[in-house]
Amino acid sequence: MSIDQSLFNYINESSLIIQVTWIMSAFFMVVIIPLTFYFRYLRKHLRKQERTVALYEQKYESYLINYLYSGNEQEIISPEQQVIINQLKRSTSESYKRKILISVLIKLKNEISGEIAESIQTLYFHSGLMQYALNRLNHKKWYVIAKGIRELKQFHIKEAYDQVILHINHPRREVRKEMQLYMVSLFHFEGLKFLELLETPLSEWDQIQLLGVLERLESKNISNIKLWLRSNNKSVVFFALKLAKIYNQFECKEEIINLLNHINKKVRLESIQVLSYLDVIEAKEILKENIEKRTLEEQIAFFKMMENLYEKSDESFIINFIHSEVFEIKVSSLKILKILNKDKFTKLKVEFPDPDFLKIINFLENN
Repeated sequence: MSIDQSLFNYINESSLIIQVTWIMSAFFMVVIIPLTFYFRYLRKHLRKQERTVALYEQKYESYLINYLYSGNEQEIISPEQQVIINQLKRSTSESYKRKILISVLIKLKNEISGEIAESIQTLYFHSGLMQYALNRLNHKKWYVIAKGIRELKQFHIKEAYDQVILHINHPRREVRKEMQLYMVSLFHFEGLKFLELLETPLSEWDQIQLLGVLERLESKNISNIKLWLRSNNKSVVFFALKLAKIYNQFECKEEIINLLNHINKKVRLESIQVLSYLDVIEAKEILKENIEKRTLEEQIAFFKMMENLYEKSDESFIINFIHSEVFEIKVSSLKILKILNKDKFTKLKVEFPDPDFLKIINFLENN
């Protein structure tokens, strides 16, 4: 009897658990051996690819150094630079080499500034790389479009404005985000004009990113935001309110006052806070007329505003709310009364001996 036949009989006569164990062992052997060879091949392939990338990076870095040192003040592109551009053009036709070249350009651009950075942009423009990025803007896949816009932003290609703005209401948020960052990074406050055409939501994270770019700008000459405050897109209105507060846009007070009657409660609340920050007394008077008809959140926000914008003439109004059932309103009213009329505030301890009320009076009196 052969060894194979003996092994087969042994397995066949064994218990079920031993049979399952042998089957599983055989299965893993069949799977593991090919995987081992595959991973060895993959590791070898990746190492070879890394070496190839390193060689091309070294080659392109050498080209770029020669390009930068071949320039002169008399010509935008010197004859020596044109030779290097022509050499690089031959590489841009291959996607693999083009990706390496772009990565080297971006790395170099991030490390330099001034005229040298402009020289890199000129190289990007004349080597044909810009056209490949522009072609991506017409691609069917959203992530290719987003990558194209990001690349144009990195190389400060303002000439792509008309093609990039077409994606303002793209169904994918990632594409819209890249479009927005392109506009603000390259055109600064003027780039925010896309808000006039924006129909899709401007997320909170998008707003934070845009404000981050604006914050880094040397110029603080903000565009007129009145039109954005009147937008039908509530997320644009929210962003405009943030701009009004950050850049002290007091001249927009009429538009912000109009937002006190906006259909969206959050917009109304934000408007109250911005008007309070800008010290717009007119807003306080308008809110006083119908404060009891407003939502509880608006009432609380209004009394916080009153703490900032109180006047002597507000005393009689404030007295009506010192016993409000809403704790925040009661405390705000008492704070203001304490400032406007300290004697009347002190007499409350005698007139209203309720323990809970006295606790608030005593706390405010000592703070």
